[in-house]
Amino acid sequence: MKKRTQKLTLSAMFLAIGMVLPFFTGQIPKIGNMLLPMHIPVLLCGLICGWFYGLATGMILPILRSFIFGMPMLYPMAIAMVFELAAYGAIVGILYTRLEKKTTVSVYRALVAAMICGRIVWGMAEVVLLGVNGSAFGWKMFVSGAFLNAIPGILLQLILIPAIMSAVRRAGWEPEEKQEGEV
Repeated sequence: MKKRTQKLTLSAMFLAIGMVLPFFTGQIPKIGNMLLPMHIPVLLCGLICGWFYGLATGMILPILRSFIFGMPMLYPMAIAMVFELAAYGAIVGILYTRLEKKTTVSVYRALVAAMICGRIVWGMAEVVLLGVNGSAFGWKMFVSGAFLNAIPGILLQLILIPAIMSAVRRAGWEPEEKQEGEV
């Protein structure tokens, strides 16, 4: 029970960080789309607390932030981000716990795979959401939104998250081999 309470508390902290970090981009959508401030706490939550907590934090964060602050816009951005961030949190948590050694290389492997999968999920969500509206979401829009415009945020994640995980490991944290809800 103690581990579950600890993970729930940490998840709430990551949710709070995700609510606050976008203020450092001045709530300007163009800068937020470049630096991706809500992605970092969700990815860290998946790595530290596990896939279930990462998934839950990723699902809650964009909708909660949209309802409270009006950013990101609920439709289609926040709804697409629900799927994207949930995929990030779940995939990074699943992959990291399945890797034998918990090293910086393991963090990079799980992180890069989650970042690619999450962007694909985001693209699929955008196709569906914009298709309902009768708008098109083409290949160029996907590449631009998922990769080209996001290069600064991707680099920030690739530098910051492994550094934080290294510090967390040095502080004595070790992930459980099997996490709650895992088969």
